[in-house]
Amino acid sequence: MSGRCIANECLETTGFSYTLSLVNGKYKMTVLYTLAEFGIVRFNEMKKYISGISYKTLRSTLKELEADQLVHRKEYPQIPPKVEYSLTECGKSLIPILDGMCEWGDKNRTKPARPLLRGVSDLVLF
Repeated sequence: MSGRCIANECLETTGFSYTLSLVNGKYKMTVLYTLAEFGIVRFNEMKKYISGISYKTLRSTLKELEADQLVHRKEYPQIPPKVEYSLTECGKSLIPILDGMCEWGDKNRTKPARPLLRGVSDLVLF
């Protein structure tokens, strides 16, 4: 046992809390996982790939991840508009965490989970 007392601690000051504040949300980790798997992805491609997400939710999720500097948005000045999303270096640093979650899910899955992503059985709902 360590000599730490929970009464003297604060979860909000931990690295865990900070990380969770960046990736907390129904689809944030799914978007990060998608970008980790496919690299550069256009908005409509991601919308088709992630089943069940609305345009509004995907748009706001991407904006939040961009504001947190985990996702890079590149807009091309053309008609029709073309926008691509990719992970920043900071976003790429989360890949080992996502990979660890996939490995944990594969190892501890006792029954097939309802897939969150089309065609991807690596991610477990939690």
